Amino acid sequence: MVGGRRHPIEIVARDSATGAAATRAAARELVERLDCRLILTLGGDSFAPALPWLMKTRTLVATLLPSDLSPDTPYLIAPAEVHPLFNVTGVEWLAKNRPAARRVALCSQTDSLGLPSLAVYRAAFEAAGHARVKELRYAPAETDAAGIVRAMLAEQPDVLCWCSSAPPMIHALTEAAHAQGFTGEILACTADDYPRMIARTSAAFMARYTFQFPDFDDPALADTAFFFHRPEAFFAAYGARFPGSWSAVSWEYASILDLWHAAVESAETTDPVSVLAAMKRSQIMPHAFGPARWWGAEIFGIDNALVGDWPVVRIAGGRAKIVAFGSVLGWLEAHGPRLTHHLGALGQLWHQRLRPAPRRRQISLPASAASDPRSA
Repeated sequence: MVGGRRHPIEIVARDSATGAAATRAAARELVERLDCRLILTLGGDSFAPALPWLMKTRTLVATLLPSDLSPDTPYLIAPAEVHPLFNVTGVEWLAKNRPAARRVALCSQTDSLGLPSLAVYRAAFEAAGHARVKELRYAPAETDAAGIVRAMLAEQPDVLCWCSSAPPMIHALTEAAHAQGFTGEILACTADDYPRMIARTSAAFMARYTFQFPDFDDPALADTAFFFHRPEAFFAAYGARFPGSWSAVSWEYASILDLWHAAVESAETTDPVSVLAAMKRSQIMPHAFGPARWWGAEIFGIDNALVGDWPVVRIAGGRAKIVAFGSVLGWLEAHGPRLTHHLGALGQLWHQRLRPAPRRRQISLPASAASDPRSA
């Protein structure tokens, strides 16, 4: 509702994984030809080529990767998912509820999704007083899950942590851990298609798996005053339309649209700059799982990530079940410097991720001028 009139919302899709030139062209088409007022993106390396132009044109962009944020991206926001910051809640829950599981082996892919996640897990396990007995980093194209798990198990860990490995790799790693007889705890960011993992391992094995993304028919969400319209109905409709494809991000673009919709009605315009101002008018605003605060200057250089509580999820009776909501902001207030240290160690602070400007070609002086002290 804008200016007393209802307006239809149209969603159009373009692929940002077909190369830098195609991504830039798609962004220009969306903004210049189709007049898109909000761009929703997973973010990361494949979308990065379009960001400079989108920021120059003051286009409002919502990413699922806060690590994309920097002072150079004032119109880029992370209002739904604060990956990988929320992973600290899983570590905190495990430390409190499985205190004997203290020896941890981690693995992570070396890309813009994996390295920030590895830094967060490092900091969280360190804050919990856990021993990091093995850490393996693998190339994103790596497929030898069995070899990775074998190397991790050689150190006799109590906990295996897959960090934010891609879903196919998480499946392969989990199946390899089961095949190699691991009986401890598993921690990961996601567990997409967990029924398949249960079928390929066992219900008892997966009952020791902790992750961060619930099914939206979870009773814990029905009792929570959070900012998402009819979560159970959305979950049912999604399952009916796309059977077996519910994943960690299935709800997130819808959640962002809810926030954008509310901001548009508050601003009484779809103008991107005005809508962003309406979103940030108060430092506190509703988030998917309750009240949240715009945050991020400490590690992203800009307060454009909406950070609040986040669920911790376990498998019980063959279903994902929320076992707790952890305070991401509370953890950051207590351990922010520790996180900054580990992000910096892996080159993931915002200023470390900036691409250096191309060097200007040096002009060679004639030999006579080069030897003249006045030319220095």
